[in-house]
Amino acid sequence: MTVFKAIIVDDEEFARSSLFFLLQQNCPEVEITGIARSVAEAKDILAHHPIDLIFLDIAMPGGNGFDLIPDAQKHNAAVIFTTAYDQYALKAIKANALDYLLKPIDIDELKIAVDKVSQHIKLFKNQNANDERISNLASNLASKSEIRKLTLPYGQGFKMIDVDDIIYIEADSNYSIVHLSNQEKITVSKVLREFEELLPTEQFVRVHKSTIINLNHLKEYNSKNGLQVFLKNGESINISRRRASDFFDKIKSFIKAGSDH
Repeated sequence: MTVFKAIIVDDEEFARSSLFFLLQQNCPEVEITGIARSVAEAKDILAHHPIDLIFLDIAMPGGNGFDLIPDAQKHNAAVIFTTAYDQYALKAIKANALDYLLKPIDIDELKIAVDKVSQHIKLFKNQNANDERISNLASNLASKSEIRKLTLPYGQGFKMIDVDDIIYIEADSNYSIVHLSNQEKITVSKVLREFEELLPTEQFVRVHKSTIINLNHLKEYNSKNGLQVFLKNGESINISRRRASDFFDKIKSFIKAGSDH
């Protein structure tokens, strides 16, 4: 069994001790090398010990958890974020396919997160995929605006994309197929609802239970053979009746936003 050296970074004593206990009892592959009460203490541990994994609280006095990201990148350490709130941060974390745990931490969710990160460490220990995902996260958090970059996990790796490159996304059972402007198609183990929550609401609209389109790639729409949209890549997509009203509202807002610029 491969053992991963980890640190816990959290300003709350109960959170630190409870996570330490849960890891000891349920995750034998994780060896806790140190426990830090602040970003400064965590930086000191990283400077003196090889660390594979960081359990990182987001909101801490005297230094936001994200202030530790450059050091995590420098030491090639994977990160599992732990947080009790901050919806925008969670959205940015999800957008970059990084792992997080909501407090109070559930044992099963902890096991799943550790297993996922363990697999990632084994596969990408000598690659910069994790660095790029964390860089995208830092960029999204710095802007505090809509998510502009996504990390799509597929097969044995990740694909980093700009949301503007998405033409449309279609549902395929418990998966989604992302159609990109370069004609590439990526199958992702996410349902459409997850993309709805992540993508900029003024730019993307769900026109059917199985389809989300990017309005930047909309060419025209008409009702000659039932309401349809025609995209710039030449494809046509039906709009369901129950989605039509929302579609037209989005079109009005999208056009208005464009004219304002």
